[in-house]
Amino acid sequence: MKNLDFLVAGVGGQGTLLASDILAEVGMRSGYDVKKSDVLGLAIRGGSVLSHVRWGEHVDSPVVRKGRVDVMLAFEPLEAMRGVGLMRPGSTIVCNTQPVVPISVSSGEVSYPSRSQIESTLAAAAETVYHLDATSEAVRIGNAKVANVIMLGAFSALLNGEQAIWEDVVLARVPNASVDLNRSAFRTGRSLINGGEGT
Repeated sequence: MKNLDFLVAGVGGQGTLLASDILAEVGMRSGYDVKKSDVLGLAIRGGSVLSHVRWGEHVDSPVVRKGRVDVMLAFEPLEAMRGVGLMRPGSTIVCNTQPVVPISVSSGEVSYPSRSQIESTLAAAAETVYHLDATSEAVRIGNAKVANVIMLGAFSALLNGEQAIWEDVVLARVPNASVDLNRSAFRTGRSLINGGEGT
């Protein structure tokens, strides 16, 4: 059983913790020993959120060591850049391209990195990077709030796990009224990876 170390990065309100909970449960249902650790910024909504999730035959620590992350799921580009120091050579990053501008940028204290800066930083840290406009895809299918489920669908397509397990875990955690929308979002995400190429 191959050990897999994951990093989930985003800002408060994007569903980062929900995504890491889902990733942990999928790992357990797939037969792995799983450990998870969350690091929250100063403000839960709008602050940085970083989750470590580890799958393996036997996992001791919930925290991934620097240079050991296999796959990062990033809901926000700047947060992806902040996580690159944890990536191992040959790793993969799945990143939503839609920025969430922090207060320090909107107040004029600092500037937000350009798309080319973001792309070059991520490309230097990982072997394969998927830049996905999950937010626009979520709006297209009916609700911007399901962007995190689209990202999870894309992420799941890289892990060769059973799609049914992923869908069961995801749909068990959403309101009954939005099951169909979230199923569509999850499958949209899988198609973005299965039908596209990383850089």
